[in-house]
Amino acid sequence: MKIFFRTIHLYLSLAAGLVIAIVCFTGAVLVFEKELEQGLHPERYFVTEAGPQRLSPEQLAQAVTNQVPKAKVTGLKLYADPLRTAEVSLAGGPEGGQKEGGARTGGGEQRRDGAAGKGEKGGKEGKGGKGGGEGGRGPTYFVNPYTGAVVGPYNYRDTFFFTMMALHRGMVGGPVGKWIVGTSTLLFLFIIVTGLVLWVPATGKVLKQRLAVKWDASWKRLNHDLHIVLGFYAALFLFVFAFTGLAWSFEWFNNGIFAVTSSDPKGPEAPKSTLALNGAKLGYDQAYTIAQQQVPGALSYAISLPKDSAEAVRVNTTSANAAYEGATDELYLDQYTGQPLGKLRFADRNLGQRVRRTFKPVHTGAIYGTPSKIVALIVCMLGVTFPVTGTIMWLNRQKKERKKQRKQAVAKAA
Repeated sequence: MKIFFRTIHLYLSLAAGLVIAIVCFTGAVLVFEKELEQGLHPERYFVTEAGPQRLSPEQLAQAVTNQVPKAKVTGLKLYADPLRTAEVSLAGGPEGGQKEGGARTGGGEQRRDGAAGKGEKGGKEGKGGKGGGEGGRGPTYFVNPYTGAVVGPYNYRDTFFFTMMALHRGMVGGPVGKWIVGTSTLLFLFIIVTGLVLWVPATGKVLKQRLAVKWDASWKRLNHDLHIVLGFYAALFLFVFAFTGLAWSFEWFNNGIFAVTSSDPKGPEAPKSTLALNGAKLGYDQAYTIAQQQVPGALSYAISLPKDSAEAVRVNTTSANAAYEGATDELYLDQYTGQPLGKLRFADRNLGQRVRRTFKPVHTGAIYGTPSKIVALIVCMLGVTFPVTGTIMWLNRQKKERKKQRKQAVAKAA
């Protein structure tokens, strides 16, 4: 039976090994994307010291429109942290996509949060739009909340990490590339399972050997241990990362999440504003004030103004006790009166939505903060090595088999 599993393990690995190595490498690069961006470009995300008084949200938005006169502000994110800059999002298109002399910015945080309140079907995620953002969103500008100084624009599609993400998901190859990555990820699940079957030792002595790397052994034995021993310890994590990764490759996988959980992907419909002809509309100042009253003590408030006359103003908030960064709540305000129309807490979303939203922090290792990210980084780097060490094992086995056949041929000739 093990010969059967070894054959499956071998040929699936040879077929998908290169793609798996690339996906694991780019995944490792992306694990600490947020921390790296903030460390490399602190001026975008932090101010050196807090001022005596913060500017109003409208003043922060105006600071950006003063720099990019034709831009349309679509969102504003404000942090409770006094040293964090405000983030102003612009609409996609030629106006929003202009570069106004600033360095190209990077960070990805606005990108992740901005998508939080829109559909749960991850198979559509990552489509690039006009204006340098994802899905048609424009660039983001970072504004000092005390002085109004603007840093930007930041276009995610122009960053190194977007390139890594595109490679990670196969987007560089279009639909075909995405399918190749998804299929290779699916094969990787079978590779992991067959590898565990092959790992199961026949005796207690062999078990001891397969739980520890013999560092002082020959290079062949060391290569064997690096593949077998470390593969065993990494298997569970790699399986979880690969399984959750399917959500970005296949629509049927996402549909399956909601089918299994008997949930509606769209969730409850957002409440509508009461149409008021020629009525004054809610601005960022009023929306921020009301949001602070309705949701006091939030770590951040991301305000999105409505796109038409019926939509409500949406305010995504992150509570201090949120399970993870993306577990946001949503507040709806009437765009004419400012009257709160309702709240949608993360805990109140249906099971399918909660499960689907958990996939990203699990997949990236962010679910338990820095400790789980470190584990994800190590496991992903190990994932890069397994196709290499496995190929070496196969070549050594082939070489050994050829020697055996030559000896048998010599013995028969004699």
